[in-house]
Amino acid sequence: MIEYKKHYGLTDEELASYPTVFADDLLKGHVALVSGAGTGIGKGIAALFARLGADLMICGRNEERLEKSAEFLRGFGGRVVTDILTIRDPLQVEALMDKIWDEYGRFDYLINNAGGQFAQNAIDISYKGWQAVIDTNLNGSWYMMQNAAKRWRDRDQPGSIVTVTADLLRGINQMSHTTASRAGVIYLAKTLAIEWAPFNIRVNTVAPGSIESSGFNNYGEEAHDSLFKPGLMKRPGHVMDIAEACVYASAHSGNYITGETITVGGGMSLWGEFWPAGKPDYFKGPGEE
Repeated sequence: MIEYKKHYGLTDEELASYPTVFADDLLKGHVALVSGAGTGIGKGIAALFARLGADLMICGRNEERLEKSAEFLRGFGGRVVTDILTIRDPLQVEALMDKIWDEYGRFDYLINNAGGQFAQNAIDISYKGWQAVIDTNLNGSWYMMQNAAKRWRDRDQPGSIVTVTADLLRGINQMSHTTASRAGVIYLAKTLAIEWAPFNIRVNTVAPGSIESSGFNNYGEEAHDSLFKPGLMKRPGHVMDIAEACVYASAHSGNYITGETITVGGGMSLWGEFWPAGKPDYFKGPGEE
């Protein structure tokens, strides 16, 4: 059994040096907004954008974590501006979008990473818990997308939106609020890709499977087998797998891609079981405890 630890995923040193297929100056002179960049997948995405030369706006709810992340990201040589907010509040999102234009005078890439969920059987999810996940993952992502698009349209500037969702083709057991909200975002992105094509705005999603990061600390011991042995590869991915997919979809490499979902799940949608709150007795085979 894998034991709990304070740090899951890549260290700062590993984020700074992990091999990438992209040229060092690929995003030089460009500006990216990464939400939820204080820890985990968001921090990994922001690190790769910074390594490739982009200036950053990063946002999140925890000021201490966000400022610590910003200090790390500035080590790559670019500007990093922070904003403390919840994406659930559309007025705070409006102010954030104005701030990025005030600070940089341009804005190229929106990486919608902020979100949240918890593992629980659907029948036991409270009204409040359900609403919190839907409001963050679906409504918050929408506020970010629409406000970015309005400003690109009004300034006659192109833009790219990538929203981090989930590998949910077969559903995700014990994560009904996530599948509902993330599926909403995936099909929202397809619709927006059509409507916003005249504005030269591309809209895509990246769907992670089980990705080893600080988020693993949110799950109990009963989830370990599912977290560490998912899908065909029987191992989790790491944050750079998601970061590289986000860069690919955002940069010129994704110039002819819109309305699509890039799944980075190690084959979870094809084979295997995922029970983040523990496997129910009903589904256990002979010899399973």
